[in-house]
Amino acid sequence: MTVHPQQFEVHPSSGVPIYVQIIEQVQAMIAGGILKQGDMLPSVRQMATELGVNPMTISKAYSKLEAEEVVERVRGKGMQVRKMATEGSQKERLNDLAPLMGQAVVRGRQLGLTDAQILSLVRQLLKEFTS
Repeated sequence: MTVHPQQFEVHPSSGVPIYVQIIEQVQAMIAGGILKQGDMLPSVRQMATELGVNPMTISKAYSKLEAEEVVERVRGKGMQVRKMATEGSQKERLNDLAPLMGQAVVRGRQLGLTDAQILSLVRQLLKEFTS
């Protein structure tokens, strides 16, 4: 299976470097079972074009994933998932997600949103990503 660039999302104004966002999304897709050993990542050119970023940014993310032995270069084909980066239990995966959700909650409160408004937004986003 090959994932498509449309399955990735970057936020240039988030304060997190784009290459780190790509790395984290690949790792999350592996942990969540979306990507499995042997699956191919989109080409650097495809990702850069679809996400509207410099190809060097994608190349840097892929290089770091390769250095961490999460992916490997397959001559003539691109980058392939090498091994499961994290197979952790549900509790471990939730613990991995908690800091990001915490940042979102803090930001929501900074913007003056209520708990109900934040939860409503999370539910809306979950519906969008499930469709």
